[in-house]
Amino acid sequence: MTHAQPVEVHLFAAARAAAGVERMQCPPGPLGNVLNHLAGHAPALAEVLPRCSYLIDGIAARNSDSEIPVPPGGRLDVLPPFAGG
Repeated sequence: MTHAQPVEVHLFAAARAAAGVERMQCPPGPLGNVLNHLAGHAPALAEVLPRCSYLIDGIAARNSDSEIPVPPGGRLDVLPPFAGG
């Protein structure tokens, strides 16, 4: 049986601080499943994720887009709200 190539997750700002790492890997699947996986492996991240927006291979997504697929070998950027301007 072949295993799907993992998703490369890049964490920024508060998401990075909450997870304690700048990158994680997880199985591909719908965005909601990927986010649940991340929260399960970095519990402090679970508090940050609801405020984040995301880029799936460079295409914008939000928490409400939970069924959007994050493909095998794809990249997910986790972008908390940024302060300043």
